[in-house]
Amino acid sequence: YAYAQWQQLLRDGLTRKTLLDFHSRYKYLLMATHPLQYKALGRLLGNLHQHDLQELAPRYFSELMAALKKCATRRTHSNTLQHLSGYFKLALSSADRQEMQQLIGQYRNGIVPLVVPLTLLKHHLRRHPHDYLATQVYLQPHPENLSLRNAL
Repeated sequence: YAYAQWQQLLRDGLTRKTLLDFHSRYKYLLMATHPLQYKALGRLLGNLHQHDLQELAPRYFSELMAALKKCATRRTHSNTLQHLSGYFKLALSSADRQEMQQLIGQYRNGIVPLVVPLTLLKHHLRRHPHDYLATQVYLQPHPENLSLRNAL
């Protein structure tokens, strides 16, 4: 799915802004799959103005795809979920925050599947819209009807 979105980006016309927007949407998916590469790609794009875009873009995408090949772990998913839940710290009640933390902990310990804390996070996102979070590929990296996250 990332490849298809990249190809669409290239067809629409690659610019520095569209590359940064693309990367921004993949930030938390990268954090979950390959935290070191997440940081490296962030640094690479942080110096985007120093590079020729047509030379940098294929390198960026190659490194992104290599990072996405790596499987996320319970630990990296839990870390990512913690980061995402932080966006709601002012919007949620203490009980709602505690429930979110409890479910992330249960996921990390193998008690519940990933879909459980993700569903609650999406519920809070619907109740408390956040434009940046709404664009995150991590929350829906593939069509929901494939149910690929139910087993994690």
